[in-house]
Amino acid sequence: MTLTELKYLVALDGERHFGRAADRSFVSQPTLSVALRKLEDELGVTLFERHRGEARPTPIGERIIAQARVVLSEAAQIDQLARAGQDELAGPLRLGAIYTVGPYLLPYLVPALRRAAPGMPLIIEENFTVNLIEQLKANELDAILIALPIDQAGLQTWPVYDERFSVVLPADHPWAESESIVADELAGEHLLLLGPGHCFRDQVVEACPDCVDQVQGQPRPLTGSSLETIRHMVASGLGITVLPQSSIVNRPDETTMLITRPFAAPAPERRIAIAWRKNFPRRQAIVALRQAILDSGMAGVTWLDEPAPWEISSAA
Repeated sequence: MTLTELKYLVALDGERHFGRAADRSFVSQPTLSVALRKLEDELGVTLFERHRGEARPTPIGERIIAQARVVLSEAAQIDQLARAGQDELAGPLRLGAIYTVGPYLLPYLVPALRRAAPGMPLIIEENFTVNLIEQLKANELDAILIALPIDQAGLQTWPVYDERFSVVLPADHPWAESESIVADELAGEHLLLLGPGHCFRDQVVEACPDCVDQVQGQPRPLTGSSLETIRHMVASGLGITVLPQSSIVNRPDETTMLITRPFAAPAPERRIAIAWRKNFPRRQAIVALRQAILDSGMAGVTWLDEPAPWEISSAA
């Protein structure tokens, strides 16, 4: 049994298809298939059921795959410990970000981090919160940028900034004359939201629970695949939406077909934080990442002067 075979095993579990798993592993499909067949022969169990091109883990396969993830994570920890003993800012940092943060922060973060830590390039993954957390726990990512709160079992978080939400309207909407919008008023409008799985959608629904109820005279919210797609639909006159402030003020090409209005107090907002595994050895990489975010110059947010989690622990 080798680490390479375990990597193929985990890749096949993620893709459930031999061809895609081989591409993900940068090997040919026969190479991956032979290696996994050899592993099954060595263990004396069937790990996957093959059916019409799809690979499904057997019950014992699921248990072995779960343990394989643990083994690979611990093996990667050895490499990370060695790097940390040399230079914690040397080598790539695998960074994940939710879809509603990445497009607006990364253009400012990347040059700031490049100046501060030129030997630490970013490998970037955008995804849903739940997927990023799983990738982080599986040691497929080193740090993620997410909205709090999250399930913190085995993870450490360090808040970076708060940002308020704003209502975005077509320029000719009646609310253009309003100074602020009460959140409950959204329920009577054609509201455009991100689809299920986006944490920002959940935060908007939390601010206006009635927005997702199907009641007489109130349409079900329309959905878009990204904030930018929704912005275009609003500009076309399809309805209104809610956006985080960073996605509004960090766009120099903002269209004149849209206007924004703040929420009446208490305005809904979110807190963005860095999260990483508690046993991640490159502490200075996290410090450098957070400082680069603070120095990035991104507008529309309130930066947080929060001590590092290990400083809080030592003070306690």
